[in-house]
Amino acid sequence: MKAEHINAFYTATQEVFRLMLDMEVEKGNLELVEDMVSSNDANVLLGITGDLKGSILFGFPNKMALEMVKIMSGMEMKKIDTFVSSALGEVANIIGGNAATNLTNHDCICDIAPPQVIIGKYKSISMASERSLLIPLKTEIGEFDINIFLAEMGK
Repeated sequence: MKAEHINAFYTATQEVFRLMLDMEVEKGNLELVEDMVSSNDANVLLGITGDLKGSILFGFPNKMALEMVKIMSGMEMKKIDTFVSSALGEVANIIGGNAATNLTNHDCICDIAPPQVIIGKYKSISMASERSLLIPLKTEIGEFDINIFLAEMGK
């Protein structure tokens, strides 16, 4: 995975959080992990196709997910329901779309698959023994993470 591929997703995340939620995102220490792992309650998986192939997994804790949706909709949510799931999926979708646009600056043409929202904690999603990059992120309403697994396809 090249730095410009990773940065496309990190930059897109910063931009979307700034525009949609009016908050900054601070990056923690990056870590290579064997599988995509999330100990969070609300997870959104995006598939990437084209010049890059792989997956991006956003993991949000319950409290942060509910607060994000409250900021976006103005409605107090008590639990992660279909409305909250849909809103989280759309945030990830916008980040993915912006990242795909950012990647065109590096002559990399990619598409994103519709987001899959996974509610509930789980141990891992196997990526055929490939490693992914875990990026922990911090905001004023909580901490979340992004797992990135991308492979370059031959042009």
